[in-house]
Amino acid sequence: MSAETARMTLRVYEVNRDGITRIVREETAVKPLERPEDSHRFPPCACLQCAATRR
Repeated sequence: MSAETARMTLRVYEVNRDGITRIVREETAVKPLERPEDSHRFPPCACLQCAATRR
């Protein structure tokens, strides 16, 4: 799926301790990134099996 055909929308809710929900921010269209920034990526797996395959 290309970035032009991919679509995502976000809506922000707030729920209080009584379970009452209110919308904080209405639905907003979000344009996906072509490539995530390096700071947004997960670190490499540290298990021994994965570490052996990276060598």
